[in-house]
Amino acid sequence: MRRITRRTALTMAGGTVTASMVINTATTATAAADAPAPGRPVASGAGPALRTALITRVTPRNNWRVTAVAIHYAHPVDLRGGVIPPAAFHVTADLGGRSAARTVRRVYPNTVARTDDLLHTGRPGRYLIIELDPDDANAQAAGTDPLPLHRAYAVRQVADVRTPGGDLVLAAGSLAIRNDDVITPVVDDFTAGSFTDSTGFELAFRLYQPEGFVRSPGAATRYPLVVTLHGGGEVADNNMTQLTANRVAVTFAKPERRRRNPAFVLAPQIPLPRPMDGPDGTDWTDPRVRTALVELIDAFTAQRPVDADRLFLVGLSSGARGIFNLLPRHPHTFAAALATAGWGDPSTMERITHIPIWADHSIDDPVVPYREGRFGKPGTWTLMNALESAGAPITRGEWANDLPKAEFEARSRALLNRARRTGSHVLFTSYPPGTTPVSAHFAWAQTYENDVAIDWLFDQSR
Repeated sequence: MRRITRRTALTMAGGTVTASMVINTATTATAAADAPAPGRPVASGAGPALRTALITRVTPRNNWRVTAVAIHYAHPVDLRGGVIPPAAFHVTADLGGRSAARTVRRVYPNTVARTDDLLHTGRPGRYLIIELDPDDANAQAAGTDPLPLHRAYAVRQVADVRTPGGDLVLAAGSLAIRNDDVITPVVDDFTAGSFTDSTGFELAFRLYQPEGFVRSPGAATRYPLVVTLHGGGEVADNNMTQLTANRVAVTFAKPERRRRNPAFVLAPQIPLPRPMDGPDGTDWTDPRVRTALVELIDAFTAQRPVDADRLFLVGLSSGARGIFNLLPRHPHTFAAALATAGWGDPSTMERITHIPIWADHSIDDPVVPYREGRFGKPGTWTLMNALESAGAPITRGEWANDLPKAEFEARSRALLNRARRTGSHVLFTSYPPGTTPVSAHFAWAQTYENDVAIDWLFDQSR
């Protein structure tokens, strides 16, 4: 929630790796660089490297990380059942004027530029995947803004790769290659856009469009719309960190989710200079932001095949504050909401007793206190009490935020079953002190990975 300064993210990382020459794999015109030294054995399989890409991932708690490097070769890398030792490759990240090695965990061929949980050691592929330890101190892909990752990584092969029979597959050498591409699964499926409202205020946004709509935009199918409201830490001009700082939007577009609950996912971003004119000093409650957001939703639903009875709000921290501010102002627009670590005005809860809400909050949250909230507006615990006093039965549950996913979802399912038995459409999950990893404020790490809560959301209609 602190003030954020914009960071210039266009500086290209340069330099060398140890004493190695660094080559750019965007072009293969420098054939001499791929030629073996006189008398050096020629690798029979892969041929020259054509291009190198970083593979990044948005994680539930550690934000955006560089998790692998994919090298594209001219011919398949065929190990004939062999295994490549991690020590055969040296990977260095040059970020912020500092150069440091990354930890290589696994190396294997693949048919596509992505990581694979299975060990297909016998399957050849034109991509060599070098998996990196996501917990490395220099694994991050963003600070306040995305880091300048293009050509920021250098990869050098330091040991020959051979088949079990001794045939040379990839020859070591003194040349290092740098990445030209950055691949972020799911995030890359969001298109970038912007919207200017009737007052001239502009909101950037990212949009995921369901595959059925992309294939047949003229079909009669109408899809739900999930509007995600980011936290205060993502207020910026980059139109990216509302996707990569946490998985609030990304989780709704991951492959298993898009198959199970296809939907439009709209992720707007509040711009700098930071609007702070809201009644409690937050962002989504700023009248300019709120007006632009409502107009954006109206414009989008008018121009896309959106099911108007299935508009959902999802938000964390100041995004949850936005939910508790927006719902009372538009009590008949949204079908349901997921609100994590929020705060708001208890006197407005009587207007939204009919709206299905699943809220959660860590009891020991130091940023948005569980009871007291922020900027003089109470936290989720107080809001749920006010909602219950206004006539909405609340089904409450409390369990550790750091439970394994299966156990966390079992607790969630039991809470939901109890709510259904009692006719309650508002659920409230609290997390005991000391059970929310990294920071007690980050309760949402489990929220958006929770299939029970997400399926519950899509089951609601206005």
